[in-house]
This record gives sequence, structure tokens and C-alpha cells, in this order.
Amino acid sequence: MSDPTDEFSFLTDQAADAGIDGPLPHGERLTLTLPDGRALSALRWAPEGTTAAPVVTFLHGAGLNAHTWDTTIIALGLPALAIDLPGHGDSSWRDDFAYVARALAPDVAAGIDVWTDRPQVLVGQSLGGLTAAAVAASRPDLVRELVVIDITPGIDPSAGPSQIREFFAGPTDWASRDELVDRALAFGLGGGTRRKAARGVYFNSRVRPDGRVEWKHHFAHLAAAAAAAGSAADAASVDGTPQDAVSAVLGEAGWDDLATASAPATLIRGERGYVTDADAAEFSRRQPEAAVVVLPAGHNVQEDAPKALGERLRDLAGND
Repeated sequence: MSDPTDEFSFLTDQAADAGIDGPLPHGERLTLTLPDGRALSALRWAPEGTTAAPVVTFLHGAGLNAHTWDTTIIALGLPALAIDLPGHGDSSWRDDFAYVARALAPDVAAGIDVWTDRPQVLVGQSLGGLTAAAVAASRPDLVRELVVIDITPGIDPSAGPSQIREFFAGPTDWASRDELVDRALAFGLGGGTRRKAARGVYFNSRVRPDGRVEWKHHFAHLAAAAAAAGSAADAASVDGTPQDAVSAVLGEAGWDDLATASAPATLIRGERGYVTDADAAEFSRRQPEAAVVVLPAGHNVQEDAPKALGERLRDLAGND
């Protein structure tokens, strides 16, 4: 594949694919140096011809990046911020491999502090949803509304269909992006067409100084290393603690974050997503005042139903 002019060159095609008419927003890449020297990266969006500060902030899921929200933000039509979680996109990897919500929340809060000027409608999908809840609990001054997409505490945000796990556990570098596009299509990933797969590969990969192409996000490299080591036993434990026990602890931490958060909450499910009816019922039991919405989508609601999601979020955000 030939590289586009810049990372915003896909917007016209993305809007057309989703059936969205109207002017496209203006995007810019931002970088914040954190106190320990790591970089936090984000995309700031504003309607064309304006410089309004963001009113909605987006946090993506594991193995994705800020560009997963592009089409949703086009449909939203409001100033927005989309952050690359640590270990993803153009944000630095963590040396401690701590890609869990409470470890990621302080970095996200630092970005919101610098890049916005008012409490946000904070939207997070999968791992980003759990991180959004942790931000809302620890920094209520930053969050006006909390929207959690296709995740509830206790669900593993890095879980998924076996072909996705196998896809990321394979090679981590290739001779060209075309090879990576071929692999995505062979696994039934990438949106169903070569053009869409090429777009996703461009956003989620980089060319190293030696000319090889590698994943940007740390998860694929960690999964491949574990697979190469034959660490099936290690995959079932963390520091010797059984994985189901780890999930239980993280799940309770997530429920505590939701209970502590003072912002009104909404759960948006994909009807083919990870959140089951039982999960949604538990969410409603623990959060009786929260709204629960179902959209015709899989786990990545922002990619499967971006127009419907953008319109829902615009209603929540209002015209502030």
C-alpha cells in the first residue's frame, strides 16, 4: 500500500463509508511529556473554521488507537479529544507493562487537564471504558458525563474471538504494510475490504529505521513474546496469582470506580458485543440510575455504528 499524505487523509472516505454528509472537522496531533519523560499523544478535533475547546474526550480499547474514533467524531460534530492510551498509537510504552485502568488513569487525567478547559463527556470503549471510570472516580472535576462502551468490570478488555488473539500473537514485524494487510484479511479482520484494512493498518503500525513495519501498540509484542515462550501456564497467572483471581480483583476495582464516580453514567452495548444480558443486568443493579443503550454493532461500536454512536453522544453533550 502507498502511504497517504498525512494521518487525516482518510476522513473523506470515512465519512462516505458511514453515510455522513457535511463539513469535516479539523484534526491536529498533540503530544504531552509526562513527568517521567514518557509521551502521551492525542488527536484534538474542532469543526472546520473554529478553535473551540473539546467537550467530549474519547479513550479507545486495547490494541486500538485514537483514530478508531474518527468517524464517530465526524458524526458527533462537536469539538473533541481522542487520546492514545499509554502503550498504544503514538503514546510511549510502559516499562512496567501495567495496562490496567487505574494505572492508565493518571496519564489520561494529565492530558485532559492540559488539553481541555471544562469537564468532559468522557467516553471509553473496552479498556478505555474501565479507564474512563477510574478517571471519573479519581478526578471528578474533569468529568461531566461518563459513557462506557461495551465493557463492564469483570470482563477482560483484552479478550475476544480466538482469531484476534491468534492474530496478535503472531509475527510483530513485516517487510511492508501490504503484508500486514494480507494477514488481517486472512484472519477475517480489517472491516471486510482491502481499503478499510489498509486504513486500519496504517493507523496501527509504523516503519522502523531498518525499514521493517511493526505494530505500534505494546499488546501485540507482549502477546507474541508470551506465545514464543510457550507460556500457557504464565498466561493463566500474573506474578503467580491465577488469572481468574486477578480478573476478580480488577473487576471489583472497576465496580468501586463506578460507584465512586459522581458523574451520570451511560452504558452503551453492542448487540453482538462482549457485554451479555447478565453483565448488563449486573451493571443496572449496581448503577440503578445509569442508562443502558443497545446499538446494532459488535464490540467496536465506534467502528460498526459510528453515525448512531456520534448522534447519541451529541445528545449527551448538548451544545456546551
